[in-house]
Amino acid sequence: MDKLSRQLSLPSAPRDFGFFVDGKSVSAGDREVFTRNSPGHDVPVTRIPKCREDDLNLAVDAARTAFDDRRWSGLTGQARAAVLLKAAALIRERAEEIAFFETLENGKPISQARGEVGGCADMFEYASGLARSLHGDSFNNLGDGMFGIVTREPVGVVGLITPWNFPFLILCERVPYILASGCTIVAKPSEVTSATTLILAEILTDAGLPDGCMNVVTGSGSSIGQALIEHPRVDMLSFTGSTAVGRRVVEAAGRTNFKKLGLELGGKNPQIVFADADLEDAADGVAFGIGFNTGQCCVSGSRLIVERSVADEFAQMLREKFSKVVVGDPLDEKTQIGAITTDAQNTTIMSYIEKGSAEGAELICGGEQLDFGRGQYIAPTLFGNVTGDMAIAREEIFGPVLTIMPFDTIEEAIEIANDTEYGLAASVWSKNIDKALTVTRRVQAGRFWVNTTLAGGPELPLGGFKQSGWGREAGMYGVEEYTQVKSVHIEIGKRTPWIE
Repeated sequence: MDKLSRQLSLPSAPRDFGFFVDGKSVSAGDREVFTRNSPGHDVPVTRIPKCREDDLNLAVDAARTAFDDRRWSGLTGQARAAVLLKAAALIRERAEEIAFFETLENGKPISQARGEVGGCADMFEYASGLARSLHGDSFNNLGDGMFGIVTREPVGVVGLITPWNFPFLILCERVPYILASGCTIVAKPSEVTSATTLILAEILTDAGLPDGCMNVVTGSGSSIGQALIEHPRVDMLSFTGSTAVGRRVVEAAGRTNFKKLGLELGGKNPQIVFADADLEDAADGVAFGIGFNTGQCCVSGSRLIVERSVADEFAQMLREKFSKVVVGDPLDEKTQIGAITTDAQNTTIMSYIEKGSAEGAELICGGEQLDFGRGQYIAPTLFGNVTGDMAIAREEIFGPVLTIMPFDTIEEAIEIANDTEYGLAASVWSKNIDKALTVTRRVQAGRFWVNTTLAGGPELPLGGFKQSGWGREAGMYGVEEYTQVKSVHIEIGKRTPWIE
């Protein structure tokens, strides 16, 4: 493991950000301020206002007014597309700044952050075309006296709550598609990773988005986030986070205005490896699937289900892969796994590692915290002799911890894969197309990868089965998610009288 290096300089002082309402940045003023320390270096990097409920009300009012007066939804698809395209170009212009603050606040490697920012620009470019493609249906089969039209209309004001693991990426998997539909937004990022959301609000304004269409309130989830969930003037709430919090979102929406919900929740995702797979490719992919973003990823492949005849060999291959992974300073270009984002998550991961050993699993490698003098780091961890009833096999750890469970038949592999309350993502590794297709058809997951993992693009939707969530984001499905369907019946000619 490499010691910390500093190819990029840490800021000499934290950067002050304001929250964003009605096209303007609002300074903290007399509000409390949250100072964020970099998890990779433990130095202050940003200062963010803690919004009050009246700030949220102003943001919702701005979004409400902007939607109701049709300054955005009333534009042509061509006009909305032009703004989204301009935003994509500005994201690319400010890519290094965005990646830098993403790394500082989150702790992910700078190389990963740069790749994510490029993908985010792609999403805005793709969504621009969808703004011009959104359409409905017509029915000319209702007889000579009636014509039917089905239209899609934007749902209204969307509250958007995003997590700390992919602050910019998850934001951009939603915002351009929401805007393409004609909706307006009030976003609430995680209090520990708010900077890049505020930068995007600036970018959208510079791109020509009308005032009030993109608003950002900052602060804790328990206060300002909960108030956004319950706000009666918000028409839809998109939430990304744990299944436990997702349940509370559903309850809150039911108690208030019964707003529409989009939920991307937890996952305990299987990676199924057959003996006929290219084992070298599979080992590299499986290692990437759990190591990417330090395993702090809802679609991380945290359950390895491997054919018994190659299980021991494959475990050794993974052990060798893990030993070569570069863990260290997120600002170092060579780093592959960076810091754990929060103190609480660091504690949670280590508690699961202790629990795995206590339950009888074999710790093959990793399991320890790495001391680089500052920051918080955990070595990629591999457990063998894992059974389906163990906590490490059933509960989302959200860290670089991989469990191995062997199987003998394809039926057993599918059964193990589906033995979870979650259904967010899965992958299968096999050179036999029959096996691969059988698994993709029968494993319950909203996203599936064959001989790869964590791949994707703006064209394909994302979302989960079972307790991994409701709805879909990205692609045309993601635009349609933020619309509601209206049936229009048009009578032709003179009405047949009801009263003679």
